[in-house]
Amino acid sequence: MAKLFSKEFKRKLLVWIVPPLIYALIKLLFFTCKKKFYRPQNGSATPSIYVLWHGEILMAAAAYTYYTKRVEADTIVSSHFDGELAARLMQLFGGGTIRGSSSKGGASVLRQALKSLQKGRDIALTPDGPRGPRHSVADGAAVLAMMKKVPIITMNCNPTSYWSMKSWDHFCIPKPFCTIEFYFGNPFYVHELSLEEAKSLIQKRLLEHAV
Repeated sequence: MAKLFSKEFKRKLLVWIVPPLIYALIKLLFFTCKKKFYRPQNGSATPSIYVLWHGEILMAAAAYTYYTKRVEADTIVSSHFDGELAARLMQLFGGGTIRGSSSKGGASVLRQALKSLQKGRDIALTPDGPRGPRHSVADGAAVLAMMKKVPIITMNCNPTSYWSMKSWDHFCIPKPFCTIEFYFGNPFYVHELSLEEAKSLIQKRLLEHAV
């Protein structure tokens, strides 16, 4: 019991401390780095599904709010402990979260995401998260886009100088004072494609500007 309490206490402490620190780091990097935005030629629609690689998520929330000038997005994050940290971080940015993944709580996640889209909110997710393989594409984004017939918009964060973590996703941390290129792809629809064709197209679009 003591060990369990200690573990739970440590996790709660981390959830309280770590997300604000990461939030401050993101704000610092966003302020000190030069930013270049490559925007869709035909604009963005709402609601939309924003997809990005798991290794490029650090600056995603700041880039989304800066680019769209709104915070009406619900991010799908895992039900694991790292998802709890991500959920708290998204709250600091003013966005919402949907907890779960395709492997755990998939049906519930799908229902919640469909409700968010129905309300006019954007959905953001990493098709290769939370466990990879890196740059793979799970069913989630394609299924949502096909069911609601909403557009998908790819996001890429490409810094000129960065640290790459020794993790499965090669997690990317931009170095201060570098230039960060943010790519927002043209919205595209997949509801007339097969599931495999849709996933292949999402992967192709995301790999065009991957780190």
